[in-house]
Amino acid sequence: MCRPNRTSVIAAIAVVTGIAGLYFLLTGPVVPPASAQDQPPAAPQSTAVFDADGKMKLPTGYRAWVFVGAPLTPQALNDNKARFPEYHHVYVEKKNVDAYLKTGDFPEGTVFVKELTLVLDPKYPDGSREEPSGRGYFNGAYNGIDVAVKDRKRFGNSNGWGYFTFGHHPLPYEETAKESSVAECAGCHLANVAKTDMTYIQFYPLLRDKKGY
Repeated sequence: MCRPNRTSVIAAIAVVTGIAGLYFLLTGPVVPPASAQDQPPAAPQSTAVFDADGKMKLPTGYRAWVFVGAPLTPQALNDNKARFPEYHHVYVEKKNVDAYLKTGDFPEGTVFVKELTLVLDPKYPDGSREEPSGRGYFNGAYNGIDVAVKDRKRFGNSNGWGYFTFGHHPLPYEETAKESSVAECAGCHLANVAKTDMTYIQFYPLLRDKKGY
């Protein structure tokens, strides 16, 4: 069997080295992927969406958020002068509820949705009715929706929160809403709950007691 001479071996090594160098130039160095811990944290995303005119678009999917409470102020208990004579079904996204339970403060971009429902077909003057569970108040038809958004830059004149009404009437609601005036919404929050991040925490046990889910 023939033995390769020294010159042919050196030539073969040079060819292999040249091919490897060309491959490196074409592909660049192999960089291992960064671990998840090396990645910068993603900027928080808000559910609030605004159009070019500054109107807020009606949120979607909010009934799948965390349900935090349902205050009720029926007409019969308020001399027929209740501003919201319905159940107030209040929803907040889980990520923002989690942040509040940890810090006692809602993050920028937090959205509160308050959807109203009428009391179900009243049978007595006080608005109540009889059901197998007893006499009381029960949820009727949807009848409106209000939204609050935390954005200190956008709503600096109302302690960092903006308020929007998409209609106080049965479905469907309006697709967009302009910011309500301070007299319409923010003023009540400023007068009563400015020290609790503009939120009626006392009505929502999950937020008030901070005992988790």
